[in-house]
Amino acid sequence: MSGIREAIPLPAALDTDLSAARVFSPRLTKACVVAVDAIAISLGMLAAYVVSRQLHPFHSQPATAVCLRVAAVSLPLWVIIFYRYRLYTARYVAARLEELGRLIHAALTSTLVMAAISFLAKQRVSRAWLVQCFPAVVATCLIEREGVRATFNRLRSAGRFLRPVVLVGANPEAQSIWDLLSSRPVLGYRIVGVVDDGSAPPVLDEPILGRVEDTLEVVRWTGANGVIVATTAVTATESNRLVRDLTEAGLHVELSSSLTGIGPERLTVHPLGTTPVMYIEPVQRDGWRAVAKRAFDVICSAITLIVLSPVLAIVAAAVKLDTAGPVLFSQVRVGKDGKPFRVHKFRTMVTNAEDLLADLRSRNEADGPLFKLRDDPRVTRVGRILRRFSIDEFPQLWNVLVGEMSLVGPRPALHSEMAEWSPDLKSRVRVRPGVTGMWQVSGRSDLSYKDYVRLDLYYVDNWSLWRDLAIMLKTIPVVLISHGAY
Repeated sequence: MSGIREAIPLPAALDTDLSAARVFSPRLTKACVVAVDAIAISLGMLAAYVVSRQLHPFHSQPATAVCLRVAAVSLPLWVIIFYRYRLYTARYVAARLEELGRLIHAALTSTLVMAAISFLAKQRVSRAWLVQCFPAVVATCLIEREGVRATFNRLRSAGRFLRPVVLVGANPEAQSIWDLLSSRPVLGYRIVGVVDDGSAPPVLDEPILGRVEDTLEVVRWTGANGVIVATTAVTATESNRLVRDLTEAGLHVELSSSLTGIGPERLTVHPLGTTPVMYIEPVQRDGWRAVAKRAFDVICSAITLIVLSPVLAIVAAAVKLDTAGPVLFSQVRVGKDGKPFRVHKFRTMVTNAEDLLADLRSRNEADGPLFKLRDDPRVTRVGRILRRFSIDEFPQLWNVLVGEMSLVGPRPALHSEMAEWSPDLKSRVRVRPGVTGMWQVSGRSDLSYKDYVRLDLYYVDNWSLWRDLAIMLKTIPVVLISHGAY
């Protein structure tokens, strides 16, 4: 270890990172989450008690005392069951949907345990309270967990509570891992060192602190508690030896899959003899899933159009009174399987906007075939408000109702944009374009064309009903805060 220290002096910037990294305490972090979980569970039990008293009055003091005793005795068991369902292991709750599934199962199990305790102890506890504890605790824990997630995201964005790791490899895959973790601190990692076997010129433009065989020494030197291996940067023999040595030393080891654009929920690890292999679930867009998606589109778009019809009428009048021209703007876009269709929006620009576009091309703030201009002079006064809150998109609900679009899907593209698509991007027409989608909830106009391509392809390749629901839920806060809208 001392040889490495002397051979490669620690860069000043990295030395600062190491000082911050050593502040990270997984045990303290987990203890804090356990504490706030216990508070949320208690609040859920209390809320269930209040509701059950309103619906099924049991005002006697003994009945109240029984509920309090059962709740107090079972609270530690709730936390233990949460632990057994891996709700305190970051890698199992990184995705909200997976966390929700585990939370529901843990809360149901805990409620049944609480009922068993009351039965065995011969305590006549209110059944209404027991039944309502399950949804109440799920609700309070969901709110609490979302608050915890937001708090950690803010702290991580400020460079705190990041897990210090060493990156193995300096090839293009390692560079992509470095870029990802550097640009998204909310993922919770801080790379404090890089090792490489030196078999090829390094692509990663960062200090190399040692060779692959020095990984354990570099980990101890830097104070890291884990390692991320870019699998394409090392041989199978090296990676196997490395995993054995590091796990034997009690370190966390993560191996990249070398797959891009494949959702982790589609991957299943299973044995092939004594070798672990990854099975990738095929994409399933047909059958009952397609029927369910279409039914959801029709029902939601029809109800929304009916409920919002007074608002739409007011918006139409505002557009008409603001500037001369039609209320709606219609434009031919590319639909499913490349079929053209007319997309409808409230007009937000002057009527000769297309003629003025040529003079504004040089001011384009977007890369690739997209055109975006934050202070576009063609946008009207009312149009600027409509764009800010995405109200101009509401007429597209008619496109959804008639089957030309879906509520969730890739952004409907122009034919001129399609002409510049790469062969990979053309696969986005396998699904209907959407009113909202991964691009819209991830930053919209603030994103690069590369992100636009990546997000669209990821959605098409990993579509599921759960993903659509998650995107719909994310759309609401994104629209309210006008993130990336102009």
